[in-house]
Amino acid sequence: MKEHDCIPLMDYAERPPAEMLGEAEAFLARMKERHTVREFSDRPVDRAVIQAAIATAGLAPSGANHQPWHFCAIGSDDKKRVLRELAEKEEREFYAGKAGEVWLDALAPLGTDAHKPYLEHAPWIIAIFGQRKGGIVEDGERQNYYVPESVGIAMGFLIAALHHAGLCMLTHTPKPMTFLNDLCERPKSEKPYLLLVVGYPAEAATVPLHALNKKPLEMIFSFI
Repeated sequence: MKEHDCIPLMDYAERPPAEMLGEAEAFLARMKERHTVREFSDRPVDRAVIQAAIATAGLAPSGANHQPWHFCAIGSDDKKRVLRELAEKEEREFYAGKAGEVWLDALAPLGTDAHKPYLEHAPWIIAIFGQRKGGIVEDGERQNYYVPESVGIAMGFLIAALHHAGLCMLTHTPKPMTFLNDLCERPKSEKPYLLLVVGYPAEAATVPLHALNKKPLEMIFSFI
């Protein structure tokens, strides 16, 4: 085996089995309280909270530890207004026929349409990019590996961190999203993966009943 630099595992904290189960169930209960909302309050959220959550996302495992992601937190009213205009342009084409009837039928129980006021109303929109090249030093030359998988794991970390902090979110993926490179001043080599709308829920915020219909546990895992 090729030798590599390493240090002893220092900050792993083992828990007794009974405590371990309690921790897992407590986290499950906390995550059951996470719901996607589409009505946001304009109450401000301290940028330090957003920064801490993104720092958590940056701890996610990644292919060759290249960390092939960039998170652009958009808080400017002007930027959010432009973002909404550009995203709604793509969404109007999507709902006008680009998506196809099958896809639109699947979305119908969620009540979505081309109107996206939350992109301008919520205090923060986080645009998440994947980097095809760059490596850990971001030299733009080294190949990155398992980029979609790595970015997906980091997004999961981010959503869990923001929910744990007491915020609500909406995942939004207008297609195509290439306008985000210019808006966020990111190189064309980076691929926009997701817009994460972040803030407090509006007082009248609702959750579609369809969104509560989760697959039962026996459908999503197996012991072998």
